[in-house]
Amino acid sequence: MCTAVVCTALLLAACGPGGDTKAARPTPVRIADAPAKLPVPHGKGSRTPDDFNGDGHRDLVLDALVKAQSHADDAGIGVVYGGTHGLAPGARQLIAPAKYAARTKGQLPAVFDAEASCDLDKDGFTDLIVSTDPPYDGQGMPPVPLQVLFGSPGGLTRAVTLTVPAAARFGNDWPDQPVCGDFDGDGAEDLVLHASGQRLSFLRGPFTRKGAPRAAGAPVPSPGEVPTGPAADVNRDGYDDLVVRTTDGPGKAYVVLGGPDGPTRTGTTLPEGIDVALGRFGKGAALDAAVGAMGKTSLRYDLPAPARATLASPGSMLDAADFDGDGLTDLVSSGTRLRVFRGRTTGLTTTGTVTVAPPARGTTRVLAVGDFDGDGRADLAVRTYRGETKDTVAVYPGVKKGLLAAEPSVTFSSSEFLAD
Repeated sequence: MCTAVVCTALLLAACGPGGDTKAARPTPVRIADAPAKLPVPHGKGSRTPDDFNGDGHRDLVLDALVKAQSHADDAGIGVVYGGTHGLAPGARQLIAPAKYAARTKGQLPAVFDAEASCDLDKDGFTDLIVSTDPPYDGQGMPPVPLQVLFGSPGGLTRAVTLTVPAAARFGNDWPDQPVCGDFDGDGAEDLVLHASGQRLSFLRGPFTRKGAPRAAGAPVPSPGEVPTGPAADVNRDGYDDLVVRTTDGPGKAYVVLGGPDGPTRTGTTLPEGIDVALGRFGKGAALDAAVGAMGKTSLRYDLPAPARATLASPGSMLDAADFDGDGLTDLVSSGTRLRVFRGRTTGLTTTGTVTVAPPARGTTRVLAVGDFDGDGRADLAVRTYRGETKDTVAVYPGVKKGLLAAEPSVTFSSSEFLAD
């Protein structure tokens, strides 16, 4: 009798009588401890972020799953669904291009990469925007690489290609790097995409189930052409705003303000850096910005007329969330170490800084920040990996005193998706 441990399509070893034992190759990935697969809970729709099945509980997207063997093909995207007490690793869905992707010119893409998530069609189920590798001969405008997997009571559904009208494009760059937000203040989620020549494509929501926006005009002028999320209403005027960078690497960034015509007004110019996080780090009328660079974080308080400060931090990648539920945003700085700085009425402070010690050795990166257990405080989801075949995902709950719990509430490996 075969078991999930030794009999799976992703293992090279054959199982049962007649198996080719000479061709067998042991996998370095342990899936014996993977929780039994559970059905995706069915919901009726909610306003909870990243709630693909609409049951009111936040879900987690895993964009880089471990592989059965080093240099093996990417398995796809994993989704772990939430429950009453937080993430339930058994309730999972493997989103593989072969099963879920839309065809471009008759060809299926080989790659799915998660890019953004929001409820594009206003049905109460979060949708996932992914990038693909469509065929392209290098002539003229390339095809749209973005596809949308719409949420449903049973989870994410088969993808459709995002419609980007030719009138909304500029130049021959790939229309990608989507950012969700209500940039025109009409209550529906819009998308901003990279164009070229200091322009952005602005697609007005809501979107149809075929991936078409309600409207899309000419590309909007911008101080840069690399939109960066998540969006936020920085100046509290009812329109979402976003950060736009000049390059994909280190460089200047700008806050671009939304309005009735979309994100068309340039606000604060931010210093050069690698990553930007927006939040209410102090008690001001507007949001604040943190710009991560090597060895320091530059702070701009109360945008768009900011006061300046710096924060000594070991990492240049930033995330922001309210972990202790006090109404102020805390800052996660990740690099060689992962540290959390507390937000206070006077701004971020190094007093009471929390250093996260992951439950496994390796390189640790932030997966997501958000309230997974429904207690009103954000939690921190991280992934520690060693090479391509070993990883540990851990979720640290936010707590009223101390920002984060010392021990994770749930741990698992993305190798569980290899058992499906």
